[in-house]
Amino acid sequence: MGTQQSQEPQESNERARGTGRRALLGAAVLGGAVLGLSGTAGAAGARPAGGGLRSLPVPTIIGHRGASGYRPEHTFGSYELALDLGADIVEAGDLVPTKDGHIVCRHEPEIGGTTDVANHPEFADRKTTKVLDGVSVTGWFTEDFTLAELKTLRAVERIPANRPHNTLYNGRWEIPTFEEVLKWQDEQTRRRGKQVWIYPETKHPTYFRKLGLGLEERVAKLLHRHGKDKRNSPVILQSFEPSSIQRLNKLVDNPLVVLLSGATTRPWDFVEAGDPRTVTDLITPKGLREIAGYAQGIGPTLDLIIPKDANGNLTTPTTLVADAHKRGLVLHPYTMRNENPFLPANFRKGTDADAYGDVFGAYRTYFATGIDGVFTDNPDTGLLAREDFVNS
Repeated sequence: MGTQQSQEPQESNERARGTGRRALLGAAVLGGAVLGLSGTAGAAGARPAGGGLRSLPVPTIIGHRGASGYRPEHTFGSYELALDLGADIVEAGDLVPTKDGHIVCRHEPEIGGTTDVANHPEFADRKTTKVLDGVSVTGWFTEDFTLAELKTLRAVERIPANRPHNTLYNGRWEIPTFEEVLKWQDEQTRRRGKQVWIYPETKHPTYFRKLGLGLEERVAKLLHRHGKDKRNSPVILQSFEPSSIQRLNKLVDNPLVVLLSGATTRPWDFVEAGDPRTVTDLITPKGLREIAGYAQGIGPTLDLIIPKDANGNLTTPTTLVADAHKRGLVLHPYTMRNENPFLPANFRKGTDADAYGDVFGAYRTYFATGIDGVFTDNPDTGLLAREDFVNS
């Protein structure tokens, strides 16, 4: 998962069993049942029988593009580390197409900042400027490469100023395809002895549909081929464009989530269709009721849960959590990161761009709103914060 173009140690089995005896905090109602429960109180870390969303602990810890706080994002190195650190779900991945119609995992179709493509002279002439969702972007784009060409590239750290240690791993991993991720998911499930969940996102679907590279049908075909297109399949699909989720709702039975950016922004499919509504309209009771007609959850930016003041400090929580729960929707907001620049101002420690702030304090504050989970670049930190929360 990521923003729109205009924005930017694993728990032991013993610990997991121990949390199973504690009361669940922050649970949501989904389809008349408490998420993660089967009639009686359970706890974060417990995995009740029954499959589907109800099998996930709450608050759910979602490895954002893997464990991207420690490895270059959207690589198998990042995905596997997220599992090693205990993530309940791995966001594998942000889905974009190639020139020849394959689906690959990159944060954005522009890959100049996430691969070593600039070091490949044979691709120098592919550098171009395009208008992506209304924004002029210069670089190299997946839709201008065949899969075979993309496979010659290697991933690099996207934000080296904040994560200089991650640059150690530049050049180690190639770009994964979504089909490779689906096979990897099965392999990891067998190897680890528990179901591995993934949480892919359709990126810029309106943009790609206009290029003749519609994402939803390709994603649905792959899910169907691998038997992962059912209501209880361990694959949650997400998108910033509601029409993409509506389209997927007609193609597959997977759990679906609408991502929500800043309050005053408009989903790009709304812009293209002339729909004047903003995210503010979508998070009203009426808007949430509409979303609940075709999706099971929302993925709001954390600022929609607790806004910040002009100095970047957290203020008073909104009613979004309670309003969404009333409509049967789960909330998986984004994104928790350990480094100072990404934290609310009142949780920062110093000014170094790569220094950690009081991220546990921030988690505690967000968990207290009743959110059902959170995307995080640092799954181990999220797991420890959840343990603190359910024991508090």
